[in-house]
Parts: sequence; structure tokens; C-alpha cells
Amino acid sequence: MASILPTGMRNAVKGLDANRYATKKTVAQGMLDIALLTSNASQLKYVLQVGQKHEFYTLLVVLISVSIVLQAVAGVLVLIISSLDDEHSQKQKKISDGLYHLSIGLMTGVVFCDVIKMTFGFDPALSEKDYYGNGT
Repeated sequence: MASILPTGMRNAVKGLDANRYATKKTVAQGMLDIALLTSNASQLKYVLQVGQKHEFYTLLVVLISVSIVLQAVAGVLVLIISSLDDEHSQKQKKISDGLYHLSIGLMTGVVFCDVIKMTFGFDPALSEKDYYGNGT
């Protein structure tokens, strides 16, 4: 099969280490997950401090809490999946694949909760005016 890449590019592609790339990608994804978890915890703290004065208090507390729980469960699933040995039977592979798909579904649920949360006006700058009673 003929290559469509120029000679210089072929060497660059051959030099790409897939394991190194996957490791960097996993670390970056983990950092983003931690940032999202930290953001959710901060938002939950804020909503709890404002209390019932917030227009959508109950909805936001539920959505943020569900998001945090889903993130925690997905994190545990990722740890379980990563601990499974690469060399395993067909049955173990099906279990691993099922856990992987479940973790993807959980993270989709997290995204859904966060989108709904932002749709219902989680804007600390606007809410602080109501909380502190000043219009500044």
C-alpha cells in the first residue's frame, strides 16, 4: 500500500510513541476531571451559603450533588478498569468493556447535569447581589 505522506512526515509518524501519547492524554483527562469536581464542590458550597434566597436552590443542590456522586462513581470505575490485567479471558474482557461503557455513561450524566445547572442561571456574580443586598 502506497503512503500519501511525504518522506519527512513518515519519519515523524514513525517516531510517535502511542503509549506516551495515551499516558499524556489520560493524565490531562484526569486533571480536567479533578478541575470539574473542584468546581462542583465550590458551586455547592456557594449555593449552600446563599441558601433559600437563591431562586433555584433545591434544583441546583440536587444537580450539583448528583454530578459529584456520578463523578465519584465514574472515578472508582476507572480505577477498577485500570486494575484489570490486559491479558484476561473473554469473559473478563466483556466485564471490562461493560464497566468502560458504564463509566462513559456516567460521565455523560455529569455533563448533562452541568449543562442543566448552567441553564438555570448559576451565575455567582448575579446571585451575590441578592445575597449581600447591594447592587454592586
